[in-house]
Amino acid sequence: MLASFLWLCCKAPKSTSVIRGLPDVVSVRENYIHRLHTSRSWDFLGMDYRQPNGLLGKAKYGEDIIIGVLDTGITPESPSFTDDGYGPPPSKWKGICQVGPSFEAKSCNRKLIGARWYIDDDILSSMSKNEILSPRDVEGHGTHTVSTAGGNIVHNASILGLATGTVRGGAPRARVAMYKTCWSEGGCSAAGQLKALDDAVYDGVDILSLSLGSPLEDLGTLHVVAKGITVVYSAGNDGPIAQTVENSSPWLLTVAAAIMDRSFPVVITLGNNDKFVAQSFVLSRQTTSQFSEIQVFEGDNCNAESIHSTVKGKTVLCFGTTFDPQPDINSIIKVTGEEGGAGVIMPGYNTDRLLQDGPLTLPIPLAKLTTRSPTGFTSTPSRENDGSAKVKISLTQTTIGKVNAPKVAAFSSRGPSSIYPGVIKPDIAAPGVSILAAAPKAYIDGGTPYHFESGTSMACPHVSGIVAVLKSLHPEWSPAALKSAIMTTALTYDNDGMLIQANGRVQKIADPFDYGAGFVNPNMAADPGLIYDISASDYLKFFNCMGGLGSGDNCTTVKRSLADLNLPSIAIPNLKTFQTATRTVTNVGEVNAMYKAFLQHPAGVDMAVEPSVLVFSKERKVQSFKVTFKVTRRPIQGDYRFGSLAWHDGGNHWVRIPIAVRIVIEEIYSKIS
Repeated sequence: MLASFLWLCCKAPKSTSVIRGLPDVVSVRENYIHRLHTSRSWDFLGMDYRQPNGLLGKAKYGEDIIIGVLDTGITPESPSFTDDGYGPPPSKWKGICQVGPSFEAKSCNRKLIGARWYIDDDILSSMSKNEILSPRDVEGHGTHTVSTAGGNIVHNASILGLATGTVRGGAPRARVAMYKTCWSEGGCSAAGQLKALDDAVYDGVDILSLSLGSPLEDLGTLHVVAKGITVVYSAGNDGPIAQTVENSSPWLLTVAAAIMDRSFPVVITLGNNDKFVAQSFVLSRQTTSQFSEIQVFEGDNCNAESIHSTVKGKTVLCFGTTFDPQPDINSIIKVTGEEGGAGVIMPGYNTDRLLQDGPLTLPIPLAKLTTRSPTGFTSTPSRENDGSAKVKISLTQTTIGKVNAPKVAAFSSRGPSSIYPGVIKPDIAAPGVSILAAAPKAYIDGGTPYHFESGTSMACPHVSGIVAVLKSLHPEWSPAALKSAIMTTALTYDNDGMLIQANGRVQKIADPFDYGAGFVNPNMAADPGLIYDISASDYLKFFNCMGGLGSGDNCTTVKRSLADLNLPSIAIPNLKTFQTATRTVTNVGEVNAMYKAFLQHPAGVDMAVEPSVLVFSKERKVQSFKVTFKVTRRPIQGDYRFGSLAWHDGGNHWVRIPIAVRIVIEEIYSKIS
């Protein structure tokens, strides 16, 4: 049981040496607080619920797979969690419905089959006064994530007429269980999280979804994976800066966020009829769509303190400084509205964070142009003629399929992992921008109980739902096999046939530190051909762990080269001249099959695979191979180069893994100066 792994919580004045001496205590560590990471997406992923012979139909919509979610709680009366048409919970389920204020025993049902909550003094002292000591969700994050992973099919959902359509979870017939470990303003206690993991194993969940993180690696998750439970985590929201990825333990499935092909354009029209397109949420109650004068604020004057009554009836055009921090949009909007302004237009680089509920609650419209927008807007006479130019902002439209997608979101945390540099992280990317899902209440007057959120927190439950569907199709697959199927079939091209891009201050072609193996492709993942499997005992051969728990403080001490851990990726952070990596694949496709190797070499590195052809039969389902890396020329040292290895059977199976190599000549170089 994980209870033998203790955390010092509640600031109790107990001696750690005394606790370490207690029977069955493996390790003692100070408690810390995790951070939360926060209708079109499933159609964009090709998971059409209306096709009985499609992936969802074949998987029986994830029927009776149990998805456990560690988050801020749940809203049991949401249509996403009604139990019409459900039978009793699966016989293996041992969980409970823990009651509390605003959460009775009847709050659970045959869909929401379990709920627990965890609190300690560290949380109690800092959480919101609006919080409720029960599984009830006050913050909204948990309701959103669990409905994304396993919520029911709900028709005619929208928010104030935007994104109208059918919302659902990835596995809409799965059962769900909520473990409330996160509290509004209080964060997520590691001690509570560890207890929740222990309870989830006992309760009988099949998948655990955790849209949260911290700079430290979670302990206890290897024990969960060893029990056959796939653990899916969000990658973090600190991108596009490198080495910000969280939850990078190799046994976890770590998810980056990407945008999909839905956009919400607004048209900005100048008095001379020049037009520019931005994305925002602009409603009829926020604007009359009439022309107004422009008042410009530039540089250090682009702030709330500089805005005064002269903006009445005008649209504020706010040009911030070149470098961070960007202007405080919320305070500028607030003051402009209070002073009678008609709206705010603010150029700046793309962060992919605007399209959430915030703009819908504003009294006046906000339109944010990216720095890649046409330069004519910034050179308009409005900057020289004392604000006499005119501008109007249109209402928002909802469009689908007219933008290149997917793209890695600018905020999505990037690798390489500072804790495990020998592992490519994140593992996969999934939709995580402007996701419409269930909410505790109608956030905006006249709205429905669904709302927008963006973050890797939203991408994580997409993959959790996909894992549930794959688990339904392949109940015998291990967590590593499910992860392999998802990674080796990932997409690296967008809907226009171009290499997937990664958003940031400067858009670029995405690499494995942006999106791992690529963008998740559930239909292909159901039939991957080959899988890279790993047992719990294999992890223990590579990491200084005892029985899946940390020996000492953690499992991050590596005993062997991670290049030989059977991951569906290869990372070599310090290639000096020559190195090899071994891998083993298991055939889960046609019994008699032959696969040939196809290599994409990292720049300056020669790759060779031995054998380069794998022949499978009924008697030979498992085969190993060796990949050799040799420096052929020395580019500027210190930079990673990327490549891939794919096995192809001549038919539909391309089993591709990403490769990252960093050439090191001498340890005398730093990229930081």
